[in-house]
Amino acid sequence: MKLLWKLATTAHGGKKILSLLMLCFLLPATASAQAEKITIAAAADLKFAMDEIVAEFKKDSPTHEIEVIYGSSGKFHTQIQQGAPYDLYFSADIAFPRKLAENGFAASDVIPYAFGRIVLWSGSLDATKMTMESLTDSAIIRIAIANPRHAPYGKRAEEALRSAKLWDKVEAKLVYGENIAHTAQFVQTGNAQVGIIALSLAVNPELANKGGYRLIPDNLHEPLEQGYIITKRAAGNGLAKRFADYMGSKFAFAVMTKYGFVLHDESTKTFQHAN
Repeated sequence: MKLLWKLATTAHGGKKILSLLMLCFLLPATASAQAEKITIAAAADLKFAMDEIVAEFKKDSPTHEIEVIYGSSGKFHTQIQQGAPYDLYFSADIAFPRKLAENGFAASDVIPYAFGRIVLWSGSLDATKMTMESLTDSAIIRIAIANPRHAPYGKRAEEALRSAKLWDKVEAKLVYGENIAHTAQFVQTGNAQVGIIALSLAVNPELANKGGYRLIPDNLHEPLEQGYIITKRAAGNGLAKRFADYMGSKFAFAVMTKYGFVLHDESTKTFQHAN
């Protein structure tokens, strides 16, 4: 290295040797600035909110790659146990990440971030005037809900129908989506007249401009408490940790509120959203 420096600083050292020397000094800095990547498994109700949060986060980290895969919380829970390459897991039911943490699949505490709400939504009927009892109307022949076996929103929809003593009356009308976004698609495409979907989807302009919604009373079902973890796979991933921290930012809170999520209140464990 000393020889290179001597040659480079002499009149006859030449520009090529000087360029080579500069490259040697710059390589460590270039390597340290290498782009990072994370893959996020997120419940489908987060689709629109998470897209905005990721876009804002990337403004300060444009070289980093963040891939978000949306789907069923229950299916992601199973996939992570089977080794799926997810770095963060956002679940519509906090019970799923808690189970993963208990079984050694988490590299962080389970962090609650919001409560979800369910609504009646329709693009062909005036859902703003509907009640749960309206679902028994003979004019409604298909009602879409998410599959209760693995989708938290579907499980809460079933609980609400049973609490209202309507399950036996409408069960034959039910069509099941793989996740809450798929459920909304059934209604959008006319394959169901009404759907019990996430408020976070109903208030998004893509659906809000095509139909109305009515909140389902939250006393008809268990709370949709939601939470996330950094997975064991991402234990040493700095980008995963920074993004997890960003979910506690004022911007992220504002976006979540905009999409109808009820921010988690640790002191009271109650809803902060007015019915």
